[in-house]
Amino acid sequence: MLTIQNWLSFYGENYICVGKLVGRFYDENGAPTKALEQAKAVIEEVLKFNGQNDEKKQFPPCNSEWSSTSGSRFWCSKQSGGVNRDWIGVPRELYKPGFRDSQCVCVRTTGPPSGQWDSEHSDRGDLDNPNLQEYKGCYTLADWCVLKD
Repeated sequence: MLTIQNWLSFYGENYICVGKLVGRFYDENGAPTKALEQAKAVIEEVLKFNGQNDEKKQFPPCNSEWSSTSGSRFWCSKQSGGVNRDWIGVPRELYKPGFRDSQCVCVRTTGPPSGQWDSEHSDRGDLDNPNLQEYKGCYTLADWCVLKD
C-alpha cells in the first residue's frame, strides 16, 4: 500500500492530472469509491504504525517486573522492549503530549540527540528530550531502577 501511495505522490507532484480511470477506485463520474476510502484508511494506519516504530526505536520500552516484597524494577538491555540495538540506555519516564500517564523507556546516553546526527551536539544522546523525566530515587545513569511501592 505504501508503494502505491509513493507512486501516487510522485505522479501527483510531477504530472498534470488529465482524468481518472473508471474501475475499482473511481466510479463513472470520477467520484471515489468505497474501495478507495478503505485503501486510504489502510495507508493511514501503516503510516501511523511506521511512526510508532520509529518512536519505539528511539525509546524502546524498559524490561520490568513487580513483586510484593521488592516493588517495581525497571531495567534496560540491548534487547529490551523487543528492540535489538547496540546500546543499553537508562530507564526514564516518557510523557507523551495529551496523555496523563507515563511509560518506562530506555534512553540513549551518548552521541547526538536523535535526528541531529550532523549538527553540533552535546554527547548526551536523548537524555535532554523534554518529554522524559528521571525516576525519583534512582541513580541518574544506572541501567536499572527499583521503586518501592
